[in-house]
Amino acid sequence: MKKLFLLIAIVSLQSCQSQTKEPKTMNSNSKKTEAEWKAQLSPQQYEVLRNKGTERAFTGEYWDHFEKGKYVCAGCGNDLFTSDTKFDAHCGWPSFDKAIEGSVVYKQDLSYGMIRTEVLCAKCDGHLGHVFDDGPKETTGQRYCMNSVSIKFIPETK
Repeated sequence: MKKLFLLIAIVSLQSCQSQTKEPKTMNSNSKKTEAEWKAQLSPQQYEVLRNKGTERAFTGEYWDHFEKGKYVCAGCGNDLFTSDTKFDAHCGWPSFDKAIEGSVVYKQDLSYGMIRTEVLCAKCDGHLGHVFDDGPKETTGQRYCMNSVSIKFIPETK
């Protein structure tokens, strides 16, 4: 009986999640159609930024990148992070301890049986990654775990 109840609860949660997904035809902030996003982004960028995918650990361009500059959204160019907030979290993804104020928004993510905080670009709603409370304690204590394909690096000019 307990197993049946658990199964019903899981199915109910999954059906509720699927009903609350945002429509895929138009982004509320950017006003681009999905066809326009597909034309602009690479297939991997589209999968991550628009479908909330994740690149494999230790495969992205910026997981071990530490030049001076800033990181912007690969979808819209919105400034997201500065290089002085980047640190090596040994997790295989680019990690930052702080986002530029007002550059990102947060959304509860209940996918894959976990409770996480999703980080989205405040300008185009592109999925960037997740934020966790296991970052450097001497700074913010946060770890913004981002996908390399969702960001672009702009080097500091001298």
